Amino acid sequence: MNISLKNNMFSIFTQNNGYQLKSTEEKLERIQQTQSQIDLIEGKKAELKNRQCSTLDEIAEKLELYNNYNDQIDQVKKQFNYEQMMHCMDEAEELGEKIAEAAEKLEPKTAEERREDLAKEALGVEDEGILDEMLDEMPEEALEETLNEMLMDKKVMKDELDEELPELLEQEKLTEMYLDRQYVPFDIKA
Repeated sequence: MNISLKNNMFSIFTQNNGYQLKSTEEKLERIQQTQSQIDLIEGKKAELKNRQCSTLDEIAEKLELYNNYNDQIDQVKKQFNYEQMMHCMDEAEELGEKIAEAAEKLEPKTAEERREDLAKEALGVEDEGILDEMLDEMPEEALEETLNEMLMDKKVMKDELDEELPELLEQEKLTEMYLDRQYVPFDIKA
């Protein structure tokens, strides 16, 4: 089992792309470790060729060593395959977590979240820290006037949102129906 990643597409991708999954790095380490173990055992097998035997006992011992080395190589390969299987499971779990995070970010916003976003956008405030600073600098009378204006604006925005809400909900339902039609279950046994 000679595993080489020097000139294949996978190594080119991982060398040119600075980003690697943790599980991919572990896989590369396992491959190198396995290859070094196999090379060591193969070296011992090669030394057996140079060993001179004059009696049947020496020949039997040499044959036994040769078979032991082959068994050790098989054991290293079995261990590597087992670790590779576990690696695939770890990598799938890691990718699944990343996909779940991305899906969570792409989830449609609720009506309440949309209202909050619209209110923030209407005020021109993206960070609540800026609003606190502005409130500290304003005199009391200006604060009362601004508060009254904001309450009126809030009422107007609420009315506008209430008008838009059924349309948005209908659009979400249509999107869900479309996505449900796109999903086609399949049987892997067939």
